[in-house]
Amino acid sequence: MSDTCIELRRLHRFFGKTKAVNDVSFSVPRGHVFGYIGPNGAGKTTSMRILATLDLPSYGDAFVDGFSVVNDPELVRRRLGFMPDSFGTYRDVNCAEYLDFFARANGLVGRQRTQRLQWVLHFTGTSGMAEKPIRGLSKGMKQRLCLGRALIHDPAVMILDEPASGLDPRARIDLRKMIRELADRGKTILISSHILTELAEMCDSVGIIEQGQLLATGSVEEIQRQRAQHRELVVRVLDRADQAAGELHSRDGVGRPLIDGQQIRFEFEGDAESQADLVAWLVGRGYRVSEVVSHKKSLEDVFLQVTEGLVQ
Repeated sequence: MSDTCIELRRLHRFFGKTKAVNDVSFSVPRGHVFGYIGPNGAGKTTSMRILATLDLPSYGDAFVDGFSVVNDPELVRRRLGFMPDSFGTYRDVNCAEYLDFFARANGLVGRQRTQRLQWVLHFTGTSGMAEKPIRGLSKGMKQRLCLGRALIHDPAVMILDEPASGLDPRARIDLRKMIRELADRGKTILISSHILTELAEMCDSVGIIEQGQLLATGSVEEIQRQRAQHRELVVRVLDRADQAAGELHSRDGVGRPLIDGQQIRFEFEGDAESQADLVAWLVGRGYRVSEVVSHKKSLEDVFLQVTEGLVQ
């Protein structure tokens, strides 16, 4: 088996003059979680629909577990589970019947279907409500059920479009744990979300897309290093804050300091060793440094820096 489980090769999708996906290429290794982020209308859902064989590219191709979505859509569907941002449920069936329907639709029979149904109910935490009608489920439990539907045929690849949308904090934590566990079991997961703090914790790598173009890709740490080389420092000195700020401003790599009482806040370009040298220099100049706080730029900061909020 190839180490690459999801691959987009110069993918294009045009709707008239609108370039929903414009020359997008990236790959996701087997067993990794890839976060796909961008403003509304950036091209995320269109890319996912192409991967799920629900749409065809105008140019280029995409591959799932080595199979082309253009040339081998049936083989792709056997290896892929798709959880859309909105999904249909049937009011007059219960959870077990709903999952059993999709197990049969995916060709599972006999003991294999029964065992898979029981595993999915247990994994998604819906065993206790297997006989409960879907119309009585909360938003969080419906999300769990939809995840179970995508998992029922044991796919190698999972495509999750805004799975945490509308969930309460506890439900989001549970979903995050399930996604990490699936990756640990060897499944490759592509997930889109606007909750960037959770993606930073969950994902092995991310891609940032805007107006159909991929602007940055790589691990969160790599993109942070490439796009956000500065960090904010807050230094508290017990006296002579104005004088300390003036001397700091003369140092290379120090942005314009802002003074708030005993606190001096400024942008600093440098690594941890440079930060330690700066503090030692202040102490050597006779300033009594009582506290130093370093704020590393988050994925949200990087996202705001990379994108411009443009829509098509």
